[in-house]
Amino acid sequence: MSRKHPIISVAGSSGAGTTSVMRTFEQIFRRERINAAFIEGDSFHRHDRGEMKAAMEQARARGDHAFSHFGPEANLFDQLEELFRTYGETGTGKVRRYLHDEAEAAPYGQQPGTFTPWEELPADSDLLFYEGLHGAVVTDEVDVAQHADLRIGVVPVLNLEWIQKLQRDKAARGYSTEAVAETILRRMPDYVNYVCPQFSRTDVNFQRVPTVDTSNPFIARTIPTLDESMLIIRFRDPHGIDFSYLLAMLHDSFMSRANTIVCPGGKMDLAMQLIFTPMILRLVERRKSGLGPH
Repeated sequence: MSRKHPIISVAGSSGAGTTSVMRTFEQIFRRERINAAFIEGDSFHRHDRGEMKAAMEQARARGDHAFSHFGPEANLFDQLEELFRTYGETGTGKVRRYLHDEAEAAPYGQQPGTFTPWEELPADSDLLFYEGLHGAVVTDEVDVAQHADLRIGVVPVLNLEWIQKLQRDKAARGYSTEAVAETILRRMPDYVNYVCPQFSRTDVNFQRVPTVDTSNPFIARTIPTLDESMLIIRFRDPHGIDFSYLLAMLHDSFMSRANTIVCPGGKMDLAMQLIFTPMILRLVERRKSGLGPH
């Protein structure tokens, strides 16, 4: 954690909705005129798309049916921790981009599914914003979570997460239901060991719970909408949280525990704006006071 160079880390698995959260933070940063350095977790995968396909085939050949993007073997956890540590100390660090599609790859003259070269972050950012799979990961070798000043979990209930992945992968990538199911099963050990534990380290968790039947995600035709969901917001430390204000602003909300608010899913963006704007401003003010006189 750093007074001069704060880090906000959003952790959530693929299809969990972390990208929507990133858009909300972009709005806050733009409104408050905060210069944030954005980091995508995909840029810290160990393999590009072609290499990952080959690595998975090699894993299957040796009888490893649990090799996945969720685990340490497919990621550069040590370099992610080094970025967090270095940014906290100096306000910069080594980063690259993963180019997901043709639109992202074209400006670089590269193929989709590849990485840009490593380069130094500009040294003039106010804070670092990470969004991806492993924003609060801890293993025997690394502890990424310790370096973040604000850790946020985005966690749909499991069947909803699977529905979102099924719909996305079938529509956008042309995968069959059987292929997506195989991916879900292959990822499960790493999900249990490396993704789930992060949400006990996050400062705030957002969990979307559908109010429609999702009993069998493999036959669902549509993704439950935000209006067909409730949002569970859990604060690790409720001290300093103005629950009365939040309940007044988030209509039809209630508290289910002393540290937990339940609100309509359609109010997710508003809830994040209300909760995180003051937190971010405190980090920025702390940064200014930490810089001190020149």
